[in-house]
Amino acid sequence: MNARMSNPALMMPEAMNSLLSLHKAVSRVLPHGTLQLVALRASQINGCGVCLDMHARDAKRAGESDERLFALAAWRDAPYYSDAERAALALTEAATRLSDNPDAVSDEIWDEAARHYDEPELAALVMAIANINVWNRLNVVTRQVAGAVPV
Repeated sequence: MNARMSNPALMMPEAMNSLLSLHKAVSRVLPHGTLQLVALRASQINGCGVCLDMHARDAKRAGESDERLFALAAWRDAPYYSDAERAALALTEAATRLSDNPDAVSDEIWDEAARHYDEPELAALVMAIANINVWNRLNVVTRQVAGAVPV
């Protein structure tokens, strides 16, 4: 496999700095584990091998269990996730698949997330979901290769 081009964010330092700043901002608000689950789930949906590889490795280094990583695609049927994580994952799926449903982020999904996260945390969660979707799109469109850049 060969990438079509270098990652666009690497070619535009100001954009890269902005994306990294956004990640740092949400990292100060939400638990690292939640952010990793969100990044992994969106990346599974979007088929981003680079982000799956990077975030799975990062999650493992941070102490995430194999069970939680292996079962993430089936989180609804696995006992390994807290109610707050489930709400974050449901919001991640809905916000990542906007065109799949006329009411993409239903009140039910939003209200469940709001039961577990206050408004600043919800803001950070929405920003984290948007940010991983940006990275997924950059990587998938340009066919970035998982493992090509050391993480």
